[in-house]
Amino acid sequence: MRSRYSAFVLKDSKYLSLSWHPSTRPLEIDLESEPLEWLGLSVIEARNGGKDDLEGMVKFRARFEHHGKPGELVENSRFIREGERWFYLDGEPPADRSSAKVGRNEPCPCGSGKKYKRCCGG
Repeated sequence: MRSRYSAFVLKDSKYLSLSWHPSTRPLEIDLESEPLEWLGLSVIEARNGGKDDLEGMVKFRARFEHHGKPGELVENSRFIREGERWFYLDGEPPADRSSAKVGRNEPCPCGSGKKYKRCCGG
């Protein structure tokens, strides 16, 4: 999870693509066109993800600034392991979505290129 956050900060689309499971990976990850400044990551909860697990979940809060306005992305992310590698599978906002402060028509902070309402906020 932390490595993927770092990739967003560094705008490393190649790493994000390689760490995203092929079954859910977007065809293109465009991190250059959106003026997001990532400000910090807090891991709220992690379940499974050990050496004997095949699945894991990470709940996190990532703070950012978009056009000078603060926001945050709170997500329950699912990961799966294939061989020795972990892949991001998908994520969804927690049941209490009041903490997500991204406007519905703003670009999704996950980097998918979709509007927030059509992606992590949908």
